[in-house]
Amino acid sequence: MTANTNAQNTESTEQQRAHAVLICDLVGLRFGPDGKPDASEVRAHIETRGGRFHAGALGDKASLEHGRVHFFYQPDLSTRDELIEAAGDGRYDAVIAAATFLPVETAFPLAGVRIGAGTGNMGSRSWGGGSGEGGTAVLMNTPGINSRATAQMVMKAILKVLPDIPVDTLHDRVARGAFDTGRDLRDFPTEKLEGKTIAIIGYGNIGREVAKLARAFGMHVVVHARPRHREWIEAEGFVYAPSPADAAEGADVLSVHVGLGKPDAQTGRYANAGLVGSEVLSRLNNSAVLVNYDRGELVDVAALGDALDAGRVRHAAIDADLFRDASTGSLSGPMLPYLALVEKHGGKLELLPHAAADTDHPSRVAGAKQAVDQIFGVIRRKSVTNAKGTVPPEYVSLGATTPSGVGPVTAGNLLKLTAQECSELGDLCDRQARLWKVMASADPEQRRDIVAEQGEELVRLINRFCLVAEKSNLTGPYQ
Repeated sequence: MTANTNAQNTESTEQQRAHAVLICDLVGLRFGPDGKPDASEVRAHIETRGGRFHAGALGDKASLEHGRVHFFYQPDLSTRDELIEAAGDGRYDAVIAAATFLPVETAFPLAGVRIGAGTGNMGSRSWGGGSGEGGTAVLMNTPGINSRATAQMVMKAILKVLPDIPVDTLHDRVARGAFDTGRDLRDFPTEKLEGKTIAIIGYGNIGREVAKLARAFGMHVVVHARPRHREWIEAEGFVYAPSPADAAEGADVLSVHVGLGKPDAQTGRYANAGLVGSEVLSRLNNSAVLVNYDRGELVDVAALGDALDAGRVRHAAIDADLFRDASTGSLSGPMLPYLALVEKHGGKLELLPHAAADTDHPSRVAGAKQAVDQIFGVIRRKSVTNAKGTVPPEYVSLGATTPSGVGPVTAGNLLKLTAQECSELGDLCDRQARLWKVMASADPEQRRDIVAEQGEELVRLINRFCLVAEKSNLTGPYQ
């Protein structure tokens, strides 16, 4: 028997056995008829793929139907002890999680998928922790699924403070008939977002979406990321900053989207923990706004307290996990240090329990369906999509995938273009080029005549090209 035959037999045996997958987060956030979050969309997707959906924990694995992938839905698992008890012995082959933190003591021999960007909460020893390095199981995520939802929430947090018009006060006075626009409106001057500077730390999917939205509001956008991103940051019309402190220089808003990075092997401290500290905060304009809708640990909370005291930061919007032990009431999670600021600076804080990226129903459902597909790929075809860290040699990596229009341009985007689309783009380029060359060779008087005759057509060609390019996801950095 050849080695190839042995491999095929091993693969066939693996496919024919029963597989158990733990889903430890909600996969539907819209309420159903029973008043509970509805998981039916993802359940139907699993069953369409030939899998089985179970509401509850795995019992006797030997009783499971062979040749099937069984998904066990336990969204109420939360604390470290609960997760270790549920999955510390490796009874589940794989896991799908969103915000839940998987402690190192949990084990999933085949794979794990994090719904959303980043994998800092995926701490299982099976793939070597959130970095996905060194383990024997595959770690994946679903980048871009909630990028737009998160970016929109970032802008919502900014717009609550800038422009700083007191909407509630004005509404109350108008509703009572206690306002005269001619006499009283001058007492409520405000500033628009246009012309203000936003510093964005990180140029991943979310950071780039925030940059695009901020530009749409007329803001001056400065981005810090790794040097290899500089060319593409500048190509999109943003300003590149070589360090977080340089990005923060004179900024009116600071938004963080860089991820935790890798943990130190000795201390366990993440590389980017405390990245936004006194050096960065001191470079902001007075009365700046800080938005951290990434990971709570990225901000040095003591330094933030000092910045709030000094007026350097007038408002801080933080979105981070907070866990409460049901039996003892004790709190844990990266939000915990921020609670110490509430008594003194409560009016300057907006604290969310990791809700910005995780409460959009369509994003959660889309991410969960993609995660299910990724699990099926690992089990049935030994294929890996959106891998983080080490991919074992027996697996085939299919690269990264993101929703249309989110993330970098890839070779796949170019290869997906139809002959008709390529022809249209080429024709648009040719027609534009002819007009631009005529404009370039014309004297001022001739140029006025050309614009009068052809200006409308030229602008129409430009708009059409931009539309086709954007719909085909051909704008942005190339990967």
